Amino acid sequence: MKIIFLGTGAAVPSKTRKLSSIAIKRKNEILILDAGEGLQYQLMEADLNIMKISKILISHLHGDHIFGLPGLILTMKMYHRKKPLNLYGPPGLIQFLIAVNSISGVMDTEFELNAKEMGEGSVIEEKEYWIESALADHGIYTLAYSITEKPYPGTFFPEKARGLGVPEGPLWSKLKSGESIQLNDGRIINSSDVVGTTRPGRKITYSVDTRPTKYIVLLSQNSDVLIHEATFDDALLEKAKQTGHTTAVEAAKIAKDAEVKQLILTHISTRYKDTAILYEQAEKIFPNTIIAEDLMEITLGEGNKQNSSFRKVPENSDKKNNI
Repeated sequence: MKIIFLGTGAAVPSKTRKLSSIAIKRKNEILILDAGEGLQYQLMEADLNIMKISKILISHLHGDHIFGLPGLILTMKMYHRKKPLNLYGPPGLIQFLIAVNSISGVMDTEFELNAKEMGEGSVIEEKEYWIESALADHGIYTLAYSITEKPYPGTFFPEKARGLGVPEGPLWSKLKSGESIQLNDGRIINSSDVVGTTRPGRKITYSVDTRPTKYIVLLSQNSDVLIHEATFDDALLEKAKQTGHTTAVEAAKIAKDAEVKQLILTHISTRYKDTAILYEQAEKIFPNTIIAEDLMEITLGEGNKQNSSFRKVPENSDKKNNI
């Protein structure tokens, strides 16, 4: 599973940071978190196929998080997309889509466009993962999201299956998937007889444009990666309070309280040409911290949190990392 940072800036774009958007690439599916201006260009730069986007989750309706959405849908329409697209966001999302469509007709698509307004604590249940939301604190209705994979099946041991007289083929598949089987001689073979213990899935939490809240800490609990805004450094704490944002110090405290494995700071104000101060302040509280950059890629190791590893992006790197 990969996390690709498409836009890491706050409020207005700069030469080095586009506006908020993140892609999560999992198997043959791409999920988009927020859709700031410049999203389409960044998707091309990251070499991501827009037709594989299955879900777009919007945190709130400020322009720097949603103005990239109409253009992306228009491009999908012009490419004659057939697969449904699911949009999720806070109350007001559907009204926004209706307003845009009333002027441009961009939402009149050949493909099925499903929009659902999420509330606090909403859950999207999929076969292999689920998505939860929590209420943020930003002055307007804002949501944070976590994406959690369901546990992976344990390792299958073919030598144990053979030793129990299970013929290779469909019965092996059933045992791998957790089912029990019955052999021709009447014996019952349980999956646990030939499959190891399940492995935990991965968890990513995304929280931008918010003051620190207990709800974000609860949502982030034990995340492999917490992606959190750090619009300001601690010297601008009062400004953060006035504008409904978080400082790097506050984000680090959330990561520590939630016992996450990795903190990645994003939504960086244009005042920070050099982000060293944000990193230094956060790292003192939570050492496993990195400042996101546009087009940076993070790869999460499959199904084994404890053995995940991370390396900080060096200056002038190729922006690819592994966790």
